[in-house]
Amino acid sequence: MQNVVIKSRSGKYKKRIWIISILIVLIVVVTGIMLLMARWKPLLSQKLKDGVYNRSFNLYKLDFKDISINLLTGSIELQDVSLVPDTSVYNQFRKLRVAPANIFEVKLERLQLNRVALLTAYFKREVEIKSIVLENPSINVTHYKVEKLPEELEKEDQTLYDLISNRVKSIDVKRIKIIDADFDYINGDNFKKIHSVKHLSINVNDFLLDSVSQFDTTRYYYAKDIGFELTGYKSISKDKMYTIKVDTIRGSALHKSIDITGVQMIPMYPDLAFSRKYTYGKDRYDLKFNTISLEGVNFALLDAEEKLQAKALKIGPAKVNIFVNRELPPPPNLDKVRNFPHMALKRLPIPTVVDTVKLTNIDLAYTEYNPISQKRGTVYFQNLSGRILNVTNDTLQLTKNNHAVANLTALVMKTSRINVQINFNLTDKNAAFSYNGNVAPMNLQALNPMAKNMGLVEIESGQMQKLDFNIHANAKGSSGKVHFYYTDLKIKLLKEGENGMAPKKKGFLSFLANKLLIEDANPIKGEAARTSNVTFQRTPAASFFNLMWKSIFIGMRETVGLGIVPVKTPEQAMDKIKDKKEERRKEKEATKKN
Repeated sequence: MQNVVIKSRSGKYKKRIWIISILIVLIVVVTGIMLLMARWKPLLSQKLKDGVYNRSFNLYKLDFKDISINLLTGSIELQDVSLVPDTSVYNQFRKLRVAPANIFEVKLERLQLNRVALLTAYFKREVEIKSIVLENPSINVTHYKVEKLPEELEKEDQTLYDLISNRVKSIDVKRIKIIDADFDYINGDNFKKIHSVKHLSINVNDFLLDSVSQFDTTRYYYAKDIGFELTGYKSISKDKMYTIKVDTIRGSALHKSIDITGVQMIPMYPDLAFSRKYTYGKDRYDLKFNTISLEGVNFALLDAEEKLQAKALKIGPAKVNIFVNRELPPPPNLDKVRNFPHMALKRLPIPTVVDTVKLTNIDLAYTEYNPISQKRGTVYFQNLSGRILNVTNDTLQLTKNNHAVANLTALVMKTSRINVQINFNLTDKNAAFSYNGNVAPMNLQALNPMAKNMGLVEIESGQMQKLDFNIHANAKGSSGKVHFYYTDLKIKLLKEGENGMAPKKKGFLSFLANKLLIEDANPIKGEAARTSNVTFQRTPAASFFNLMWKSIFIGMRETVGLGIVPVKTPEQAMDKIKDKKEERRKEKEATKKN
């Protein structure tokens, strides 16, 4: 019995010796590694700095406050890292015509490499890293226009793998994360910022560089996916008149998408105060887009040739408010034809091809301030939805199809549905386009919020059965047909109220208009329906929207019997406004004298 106990104690004692021995060995090994790292850290740090300096031909200097390496976990961490270019060296390269177009200056709090296969890298020349993390980097990219020698151009045709294959067989990084970066893109000639982005985060997934992956077309810059996210963007417009906000911008090379949420363009001043900051008339925009997204984006083409190609652009829900103050003259020598949609498309800074633009649930309000009535009149288009096909300014695409076609529908003046198709000629020098459509039945009194203040006409009664139109237009004007069917139409002609008071009825003139000019129905019982043949001569101050609605409005006026009363051009309306302002000025002076 005693022998058994002794043996049992002896076994326990041996186990304890083994455990203690292993712990001692581990302590010795860890201590040895720590002592080794303490000894080799300065050498390794200098080796990294020299490597960057020499490999960049003395162009870049790497510096960091501290480096730590954990051989057991395979992690490497650098703190307070900076990569700074030597501009004197770069200028020498430029003189020799061997300089790169871009130079980089990078500063970051921490650079971390996790689970680096150190033995594999050393013995097999294969770099395997689970993740690389860059925290809070500040990245400045300075772009120069440089000339290249012919042999340097040939070098640029080499792939990245060709450049590294003599040193390593492959580089495999499962994930690269850039967290909360500030990015500035600078013009090297004048050192002005071209682009500036704050709070940008980038995720690169499954980066693989080897002899096979360099030809893998499913990868973008050797990665399965490169995604980015920008949050909380805010800036002031160059003229200090708007605040521009964006909640989030996200993109993914794998999904070929860009999604933007919470876009706002907020005026700095109320409508009249805003417009009166300018000498000449300028539209005021108040915009809020919940969502804007691009689908099927060709990122490779965008990067290589600076061409935007996408399957679809989706816009909406959104709210768009446009305000125009008619008391101010248009800028001299300005022809608003340049702002027609298909003419503005030509001015985009890069070639663009979007197969389909999809609009969903957009509320549009167009408001004019009439200085004669001293009131605002508003046209409402709610739940504007539809599609625009072949939106492009790309010369190659235009040779295949030079027309963009929009099919749109909306609720006009909050009561009736309007359907319109617009066909834009994208290559016509005179901005040619055509449009046709129809408006469903509506009570014509719904037009009074616009008609009373903008046109000094009030509709006392009237019911529209249908309105349809087919019009061809360009920079010079429009022509076409308008069919306006209605019953029981009666109107009031109004005189402007003074000092912002409500307009007053012109009783006798209203009576004459209803009895002698206005046809109260179309068709009149026993007669054929009347059709208006529209001809409208556009002036330089007339906008795209003005041309469209005025062409239809002229057709409606002629149908109801007001065709003999000429329609004022924007310039003639401005002359009347000047006369009215002068009349009011004289009245005030006379009042003061009395």
